[in-house]
Amino acid sequence: MAFEGKRIWITGASSGIGAGLARAFGKAGATVILSGRNRDALAAVAADVPDHVILPFEVTDYEVLPAVVDHAGRVDLLINNAGISQRGLAEDTGMDVYRRIMEVDYFAPVALTKLVLPAMLARGEGHVSVVSSIAGKVGSPQRTGYSAAKHAVMGFFDALRTEVGHRGVRVTTIVPGLVRTEIGKRALTSDGTPKGDSPDDVDAGITPDEAAAIILDGFARGLREIPVGASGGADMALLDLKRQDPDALLDAMGQMGAEVVRRFRGQA
Repeated sequence: MAFEGKRIWITGASSGIGAGLARAFGKAGATVILSGRNRDALAAVAADVPDHVILPFEVTDYEVLPAVVDHAGRVDLLINNAGISQRGLAEDTGMDVYRRIMEVDYFAPVALTKLVLPAMLARGEGHVSVVSSIAGKVGSPQRTGYSAAKHAVMGFFDALRTEVGHRGVRVTTIVPGLVRTEIGKRALTSDGTPKGDSPDDVDAGITPDEAAAIILDGFARGLREIPVGASGGADMALLDLKRQDPDALLDAMGQMGAEVVRRFRGQA
């Protein structure tokens, strides 16, 4: 897939993987539509994107979405990247937190995709994608809501591919492991407040620009699912283990969960 001259719409473009993708597509000659809630943050990213459109909106403001889509115009590739994570045990987490995560990470990308899709189908070409997570493949402690939403979004877009692939619309799921973004800092705790600046496992990950390079290569190669992480990294090894020995993976994640709960509860 050549990116020069394409119109590529990225949600959650103000930081992290979204910002990395905006810079990478900009260098590749695409027109990049940058969306997020913070106009100033989007403008800072746009400074490194030669041909861009800044289109701020809240992904869960469903009433304004049709107008936003009209303003975006033609879209050759939609990347649903906006999302929030979670850091809290299931027994402590309120249902309002679960609903918020599901709204942002599942219903919002579904809603936007459904509005962008008709024009692509009418043209007989287009490309929609979603940034899921390794948590959408592997259940992980303190991420029950996040993992549920990311599993759901993987299911929707995999099923969507079966309906639109033969009609000229490509569908790609993106599966990042550890990437050094602010997703851990902004993750919702059990009462719905952000976790803040405490250390997080994503701190050991690859950079957003490294992640973007992997994703663009995956798009160019026509991959339907793009794993994103350091080659040989433990996070990517989990994906291999799930395919090769699911029971071993469940045992390993169970051990991890026991350690996390003990640490979380302050037990020796």
